[in-house]
Amino acid sequence: MSRLEAKKPSLCKSEPLTSEKVRATLCVLKGILTSSYGPSGRLKQVHNGLGGCVCTTSQSSALLSNLPVTHPILKILTTSTKNHVSCFSDCGLFTAILCCNLIENVQRTGLTPTTVIKLNQHLLRLCTNYLKSESCGCRIPVDFSSPQTLLCLVRSIVTSKPACMLTREETDHISALVLKAFLLTIPENTKDRLILGKSIIVPLKGHRVLDSTVFPGILIEVSEVQLMKILPIKKSNAFKVALFCASLSGDLSDTGEGTMVVSSGVSLENAVLEQLLNLGRQLVSDHVDLVMCQKVLHPSLKQFLSMHQVIAIDRVGVALMEPLSKVTGTQPIGSLGSISPSSYGSVKDLCPAKFGFKHFLHLIPNEATICSLLLCNRNDTAWDELKLTCQTALHVLQLTIKEPCVLLGGGCTETHLAAYIRHKTCNEPESILRDDGCTQTELQLLTEAFCRALESVAGSLEHDGDL
Repeated sequence: MSRLEAKKPSLCKSEPLTSEKVRATLCVLKGILTSSYGPSGRLKQVHNGLGGCVCTTSQSSALLSNLPVTHPILKILTTSTKNHVSCFSDCGLFTAILCCNLIENVQRTGLTPTTVIKLNQHLLRLCTNYLKSESCGCRIPVDFSSPQTLLCLVRSIVTSKPACMLTREETDHISALVLKAFLLTIPENTKDRLILGKSIIVPLKGHRVLDSTVFPGILIEVSEVQLMKILPIKKSNAFKVALFCASLSGDLSDTGEGTMVVSSGVSLENAVLEQLLNLGRQLVSDHVDLVMCQKVLHPSLKQFLSMHQVIAIDRVGVALMEPLSKVTGTQPIGSLGSISPSSYGSVKDLCPAKFGFKHFLHLIPNEATICSLLLCNRNDTAWDELKLTCQTALHVLQLTIKEPCVLLGGGCTETHLAAYIRHKTCNEPESILRDDGCTQTELQLLTEAFCRALESVAGSLEHDGDL
């Protein structure tokens, strides 16, 4: 029996940032984030009190996703940081630590919130304009004709994630693979718009990191029995492919709350099976070599296709549908009716592959803008962290195409930016104070709070008390 409760109105509380409770809460979050920051950051183990696996990480995306946050202020802060990470993949800890430092420092100034907001917006605009300008002293252009520059960029991302547990040799190997995977997603012939392909990360846990490798095309995991049934694969020309997003299991479609009327003596199961076999006959008559289905194939349809030397693979999953469509040039088929010839695609070749205890069918495309990164690591925890790191590095490389420049790391950008802001506000305060009605004293107070927040982020890279 369901329990009904009257809907309660939303409850809003006015709790200033200066309250001791808010300060203590921010201090705890800042401590967690600061101690995780940088290549020598301390790892955190997050475990839900209700059960589940333990997450060992120092990455903001994993840390904030697994960290239970209840205080409204922290919810705003963590949600903003996660939105930043979803857009840029990197610098989540930097963003969160800077926000915590800024809140703490602003509280000490005693300025009104309105004044703080106005001046912070000006200082932020000053930062972004300077970082985008050619005169920026910590901005380095990225030369895509130099693989070494791109490799250094990837390596800087990989080395900043200590939970990956990589040696120097493994770091170099993974960095090179990530760069290779990225380059494989760039089409050889581009016109007005550059449309990148996709890198698919294929898991292989419990193996050496140095066993990781990259393949053009897609690796589809299959069982050894299934692979033996379709071997040997021999064909001189391209393989014709059909890709289904509809279930071919023979189950009746969901009729909702309506009523289905069936004539006497009609077997729905037999009718659906006959429809599936008719579909199989069309595939055979259209000389299709490979049938892939997102969901399940009926055993009788599988057997029928196998008898006619058609390779059938089911349960490929929704994640592979878009890459498979790109690699093969197919239009996913969503019905059991007649198939349009334009829905078919092709691949250059099919090859069996075996890595460790896993068996794969390797789809080699005619033009490779989709690749598979076979990623290995010693255990589940290290592999999960390495996967996130590789995804971050690939996304950063994609963003670098849009804006081919990087900023100096190691705290250089933060300290340089703080010095620049102090110089500008000290020597050209009128450009900021012109329209805001703020005094020069207020500007200097907030500038110092802002710059100290930046410098504190740089100082957070040190975890052994030597600074």
